[in-house]
Amino acid sequence: MYINNCTTCGERCHLTCEWQADANMVRITFAVIRKSQRGYIRLCVRRDAWCRGGCVDDIYGGRRPQMEAMLDSLVAEIRELRANMIAQTGFDPIEHLLARVKSEESMRDKCRRKGLPETPESALQKVYDALGVRIVCGFLSDVYAIRDSIANSAKFDVVEERDYIRHAKPNGYRSYHMIIRSQSGYYAEVQLRTISMDTWASLEHHLHYKKKHGGNQKLIVQELKRCADELASTDVSMQTIRDMIMSEEE
Repeated sequence: MYINNCTTCGERCHLTCEWQADANMVRITFAVIRKSQRGYIRLCVRRDAWCRGGCVDDIYGGRRPQMEAMLDSLVAEIRELRANMIAQTGFDPIEHLLARVKSEESMRDKCRRKGLPETPESALQKVYDALGVRIVCGFLSDVYAIRDSIANSAKFDVVEERDYIRHAKPNGYRSYHMIIRSQSGYYAEVQLRTISMDTWASLEHHLHYKKKHGGNQKLIVQELKRCADELASTDVSMQTIRDMIMSEEE
């Protein structure tokens, strides 16, 4: 293992190399951690790539710095909205926010599943979630308030929206999805959820997709759907209580 610069983002990184002489190729595994305004972020964690002549084959074509800049701009816009809403209502609309650049492996896998060539054009123009932001809110009204702010921003164009809150998926999944495009031409997927929706989605992913259920599959799906509906009812009740409190304070 030795220290070098990441050929994708230019940051210092740890590398381990495995030389395959018969193909004149080298396999590089390395990790990069950098501090940004979103905190410590991972850029190329456990990234495995094959390269010829020492040039790493990057699915994003060396554009990670520009992608990071777009992500920082979007996060800054959301934080500004958050501060304004706190000043106006006294409520913090965001419980937590996560932002990421899809890993090399995940993007290549998605390109393969969609039948697309593993190229920067596919990753940046045909697949819209190379950049992703998940915003978790306390209340339903906060989800739509943040959605409206992003949609009205002059910095981004809304390409696509899917309201899985009002129109839940058959399995009970609820969330508000937006595909936005920056002025620089990069796409990002924004997911907005309440705490209840985020909790359900995390547990459903862990329970349903990570394990084999055998004969219990049908019952588990039914129970997950029931839990999703109950949590959705709780979201509506909590929103009603909050509206009552705010109306009394006016």
